[in-house]
Amino acid sequence: MRRLVIDLRSRRPAWRIPDRSIAAIRETAGPGWEVADVAAPADSDGDGGAGAPEAVAAAAGAEVYLGYGVPAGVAQAARGTLRWAHSGTAGVASALAHLRGAGVILTNSAGVHAEPMADWVLAAVAYFARGLDVMVAAQREGRWAKDEFTELRWPVRELRDLRLGIVGLGGIGTAVARRGLALGLRVASVRRRPERGGISGLAWIGGTDQVGRLCADSDALVVAAPHTTETAGLLDATLLARLPAQAIVVNVARGSLVDEAALRDALDTGHLRGAALDVFAAEPLPSGHPFWSHPRVLVSPHVCAVTTRFWERETALILDNLRRYLAGEPLVNVVDSDAGY
Repeated sequence: MRRLVIDLRSRRPAWRIPDRSIAAIRETAGPGWEVADVAAPADSDGDGGAGAPEAVAAAAGAEVYLGYGVPAGVAQAARGTLRWAHSGTAGVASALAHLRGAGVILTNSAGVHAEPMADWVLAAVAYFARGLDVMVAAQREGRWAKDEFTELRWPVRELRDLRLGIVGLGGIGTAVARRGLALGLRVASVRRRPERGGISGLAWIGGTDQVGRLCADSDALVVAAPHTTETAGLLDATLLARLPAQAIVVNVARGSLVDEAALRDALDTGHLRGAALDVFAAEPLPSGHPFWSHPRVLVSPHVCAVTTRFWERETALILDNLRRYLAGEPLVNVVDSDAGY
């Protein structure tokens, strides 16, 4: 009997697979499949964790594995039988490393998180553009800060007056672009393959070699590209300096894409209005890190994708791909091992 392993019972309720989704997977797989539901808590943080012993044991002889990343032990236990692995995360760097040379089709959850993350991005831009950070600080101090606003000590801008730049135009970047255009912002973007274009209404789309141009053309810069060898350290001091005065930086990609020391310098000098960060080079953000108390930084603990609707979208993706797999059809969200996403 063919074997499918479900290793999605995250220790975090937001990402823990509900029983109804497991039942739907069993029904879709049909009678020819043994569906093993791993009860041990799975690590859904980042690109997935090391894998519980129960998951490794269940993976022996498995043809299909559904988890958060692909733990090394799981990849080893299923070597020679595993044909398709799906990750409930968008990032798959560790999974690619564990599956290298195994001939396994790897799919991820890119796009599943796009809608809530795009909501968060626009909220973060508005947080600084409309001076909500100043209001929150004044409230904590019990201070009536009306004069600070009416005397224009802070640049309080309307969203439609902002130029929005997006690094990466995949599912997340596209969802951000749609919202920006709907609110009247001018939107431009760079992506690895600019020939793929983008949604209607963008001011321009360039390749990653034009990220400097994008910085100079953005009052709010959103980093939404995956971590690869090409994007690591992408937003450095030189590019940050090209951003207009009082620009806003938003990072919902990976902390590795932004030089945090250079970003802190740009904030300290007042060159940047603010930075909304959901991801960091070290997570959890270490105690005592300057970002915790920085008046121009919004610290979000890698939760911008959290939504009560995650499993609605994730289940639909898994079932669609399972039906495709059983029918011998091409899967969606297949990871390009060369690109890294």
